[in-house]
Amino acid sequence: MPQVFATLSVLDNLLVAQGLAEAHGGAMLRRLGTPARVASCEALLRTYQIEAYRDRPAALVPQGVRKLLDIAMATAREATLLFLDEPTSGISSEEKFAIMDIVMAALAARKAVVVFIEHDIDIVERYGTRVLAFHEGRILADGVPAAVLRDPRVREHVTGRSVRA
Repeated sequence: MPQVFATLSVLDNLLVAQGLAEAHGGAMLRRLGTPARVASCEALLRTYQIEAYRDRPAALVPQGVRKLLDIAMATAREATLLFLDEPTSGISSEEKFAIMDIVMAALAARKAVVVFIEHDIDIVERYGTRVLAFHEGRILADGVPAAVLRDPRVREHVTGRSVRA
């Protein structure tokens, strides 16, 4: 479940994230709704294609929108390295590619490096450029998705796809 403030609007969630990102060493949070901060957050709403939900409470928006909001909040400080754990969990199979297309385009535009942990092989194949497959704490394979997913040990222990002798 995304780490959003369910009772706040989508815009207010972004304002809080940006305000926290800008707070320095215990300083009190400045007034959240400054014109510059609102403009910056509205740009994030457009980037993540969730501007239609701007004023709705986060609890009342679809799961995919909450995922996008969660990631937008994480990038409020212009992150250039982002770790995403199961970014498509809880998303319907019909939505997962659209959500990931938005996320990957937004992060590519800011030239961010994305490391994601994902068990959905379709997502790994489509969005991964380098894959590390683990089993019981050990790396089974490391390389481009097609090669890693063809590895017999990965097929046996990770993907569950049968290996033919």
